[in-house]
Amino acid sequence: MKKIKIFSPATVANVACGFDILGFALNSPGDEISIETNVHHKIVLYNETSYELPSAPEDNATAVALQSMLDFLKTSQGFTVTFLKKIMPGSGVGSSAASAAAGVFGANELLGRPFTRKELVRFAMQGERVASGSAHADNVAPALMGGFTLVRSYNPLDIIPIPSPEIYATVVHPQIEVRTSDSRKILRQEVAIKKAIEQWGNVAGLVAGLFSNDYDLIGRSLHDVIVEPVRALLIPEFYTVKQAVLDAGALGCSISGSGPSIFALSKTLSIAEQVAQTMQNGFNNIGIDNNVFVSLINKEGCRVME
Repeated sequence: MKKIKIFSPATVANVACGFDILGFALNSPGDEISIETNVHHKIVLYNETSYELPSAPEDNATAVALQSMLDFLKTSQGFTVTFLKKIMPGSGVGSSAASAAAGVFGANELLGRPFTRKELVRFAMQGERVASGSAHADNVAPALMGGFTLVRSYNPLDIIPIPSPEIYATVVHPQIEVRTSDSRKILRQEVAIKKAIEQWGNVAGLVAGLFSNDYDLIGRSLHDVIVEPVRALLIPEFYTVKQAVLDAGALGCSISGSGPSIFALSKTLSIAEQVAQTMQNGFNNIGIDNNVFVSLINKEGCRVME
């Protein structure tokens, strides 16, 4: 193969209580990129989306991730990457992660798969570093591997796939932009031990609930007492919308990644669709345009389209 098209899913990071360690992939929306080998011994970028993307390879998440993989392989092979459809940057559903994951996944396919999906995470993380200032894996891991993933350790990198029951995600994107780098700057650097203990219990409970298909435990564990209270200040009427979503029957609700998107998990499609209407009404009532979508958890991750 010399040229392929890749689909890379949007992702929800943190999943309430799992800051920088938990994430899951969505069936939609997602990025599409075309990637092909070239004879120029460099990475060439073309943008055919409606969004402005960094054109310099050293500033582009996809190019940085791809270059880190090529450096590891000690190869001068060049690649041409064309962005065909892009998750809106700053929307909180892993825009840069989807692009970085798609780049390394596509190149890996063209090179004969020298790496497993899990091994590709380390390279995709470098794209996140240039995009947000931190090489976190909670978006790129589920984008590459699908499903729910847990980053047990960053040094050494240890990614654990988490099985889950059939569960529906509803995500609303209010049309305001919150940059990941800015959202990270406002976080407190120290946490009270009482809050940390509560958060650890929720992370353990959420993982146990996913493994055991215990929807009630999943719902009881979807609580963030450390990051959400700070980032909620950047999203108008966040707690009003969240309470309405819980009243509509969602298992839990929190901020997707660094925001401004908000996600909820539901046991059935009918509840997820009611949650979607509730989210939309909440932001319509305060005059903020928004997009809402409902998706099953994507169990596959990146895939070849053609």
